[in-house]
Amino acid sequence: MITSKDVKGIIAAVVTPFKDNEDVDYEGLKTITRYLVNGGVDAIMPVGGTGEFPHLDREEKELVIKTISEEVKGTIPVIAGTAACSTRESLQLMRDAKEGGADAAIMVPPYYFGLEDEALFFHFKTLAEANVLPVVVYNNPLYTGNQMSPTLLAKLLELKNIIGLKQSNSDMGQLVEVIRLITKDSSICTGIDSQLFPALMVGAKGVYSTAGGVIPKQMKAIYTLFGEGKFQEARELHLKLQELNRFLEYDPGYVSPAKEALRILGLPAGPVRRPMPELNEEQEEGVRRALRNIGAL
Repeated sequence: MITSKDVKGIIAAVVTPFKDNEDVDYEGLKTITRYLVNGGVDAIMPVGGTGEFPHLDREEKELVIKTISEEVKGTIPVIAGTAACSTRESLQLMRDAKEGGADAAIMVPPYYFGLEDEALFFHFKTLAEANVLPVVVYNNPLYTGNQMSPTLLAKLLELKNIIGLKQSNSDMGQLVEVIRLITKDSSICTGIDSQLFPALMVGAKGVYSTAGGVIPKQMKAIYTLFGEGKFQEARELHLKLQELNRFLEYDPGYVSPAKEALRILGLPAGPVRRPMPELNEEQEEGVRRALRNIGAL
């Protein structure tokens, strides 16, 4: 069972490739997984937002996790998305993820209904105490509608079996405050690629990265340079990669640009699953130009 010390570096948020008929392309998923492992990522996160989890059924989620787990063969952690609107369903998905070979589970708070801190704390406490898998809390208020304060996050990170945090909040001060408040060793990572270098500077352990699922070698290079104390070089590479990373965040939505970038690189990402929109020609050309300018093409 992994601990907080195992969750660091470039944690690639992997797409779920589809065939033209929108069935999951499991052979394509194996190809992409090998590409990420060979690119040096430190862990893989399937069935997250980048993996289009809201558009996958329960059986598909487990088989995606199993396919990746079997492909990595224990060489790096698999941190599987198990988000759901209810605590009950999230527990079911955690059990499925464990059955599929995942090493840990990551989930946003329940979405749709607005929840107070007490309900959010109970949700994650219940999941942690079930002791199915180590738990990573994923704070993403833009998508869930439920903001988790630094105080609440620090309180959750004190719980046994909660090993880390993916903090996807455009206010980076929130990440800094969590790092200030925690009292035990925990894996605090940003979930926003454009925050990687500054997050590392304030003590974050790494990034849950859509870009890491597209250009793993380049993203890992930032992390490696930083670890070697080559801060200026790491900063310069971070700024260079921003030309692509800006497509892989919130505008025009990160899934379609990630899949388009992988297709341009010759990898079998396939289409998005409807009703997710594909990119228009101008956006496609912007992604291609960014890949060319950062040296990925």
